[in-house]
Amino acid sequence: QVQLVESGGGLVQAGGSLRLSCAASGRTFASYAMGWFRQALGQEREFVAAISWSGGNTYYSDSLKGRFTISRDNAKNTVYLQMNSLKPEDTAVYYCAAAAGSGGMVVLRNRYNYGYWGQGTQVTVSS
Repeated sequence: QVQLVESGGGLVQAGGSLRLSCAASGRTFASYAMGWFRQALGQEREFVAAISWSGGNTYYSDSLKGRFTISRDNAKNTVYLQMNSLKPEDTAVYYCAAAAGSGGMVVLRNRYNYGYWGQGTQVTVSS
């Protein structure tokens, strides 16, 4: 069992930055690949980024690559999403999720491959 709690969301002006954190409970955090997804009002939940259990492999949505960076600290049971050059269209609820085992981009970009989800944190980017 893994419980996930996101934090770090808020209101920011366009061009600004935010760093989201996702704290995980459980001693097996290091065995999970982690992902970030987001869901804007009235939209489907979409893949943002993912990171392998070791942190050695990272994957990004093509549209966000270069602005967002995912990282993890297994000693702190925490995964991060650094978001730079934010745009109004980045406004959404951001969710972190955990996927048991390993997987590449094809696996980790699919939200149905994640067994555990946080409650989400709201990010609002004003123009």
